[in-house]
Amino acid sequence: MPLFAHAAAGYLRSVAQFRLQGSKVLAVDMTGDAVKAKNGSMVAYDGQMAFKKMSGGGEGLRGMVTRRLTGEQMTVMEVTGRGTCYFADRASEINLVSLHGDKLFVEASNLLCADAGLRTGTSFTGLRGGATGNGLFTTTVEGTGQAAIMSDGPAVILRVTPQYPLSVDPGAYIAHQGGLQQHFQSGVNFRTLIGEGSGEAFQIRFEGDGLVYVQPSERNTVGGDV
Repeated sequence: MPLFAHAAAGYLRSVAQFRLQGSKVLAVDMTGDAVKAKNGSMVAYDGQMAFKKMSGGGEGLRGMVTRRLTGEQMTVMEVTGRGTCYFADRASEINLVSLHGDKLFVEASNLLCADAGLRTGTSFTGLRGGATGNGLFTTTVEGTGQAAIMSDGPAVILRVTPQYPLSVDPGAYIAHQGGLQQHFQSGVNFRTLIGEGSGEAFQIRFEGDGLVYVQPSERNTVGGDV
């Protein structure tokens, strides 16, 4: 399910500047522009800022279906103003992603903040044994601008090429971008090998040319019970 609603038609692209303040705090410098961030993630700001709480959906019927299937009731806030606003969430590591007309696929719970000029939506991925609440849909962020994604521990960015496809445990998956196709396949993960899994596990296989972001800590997944 996406965190952010679609940007309003005709909205001028934001020129907010994203930068990291350490590895766990995002600083966004704004000059009258706007960003959309996970609700409650603001930890400090200087200058003049306005905060507007928004519902986490806004993408019509598909958004309603997504929320019903996942049980998520996430909300976001739009921040506008002049100055610097600081964001963080549960001491998660933060990674900056620059988009140049391309699309980022990211788990909803891992998206912290995005340029207000970026378009957001949902992509149906099918039953894949992902994190609870994120197993059917993935948030998409598209356009030109910056986004900040979170990880439990320092994220690892893995390159996928046509010669070297990549298989990822759904619990460690954060996001991907580029010309990638993803397939969901049954397989054995490390927890199954050591006797902690139950049933048949799932993996996400990426093929093509692009980048995959993974975290060194796994969420609780339903892959072993599907």
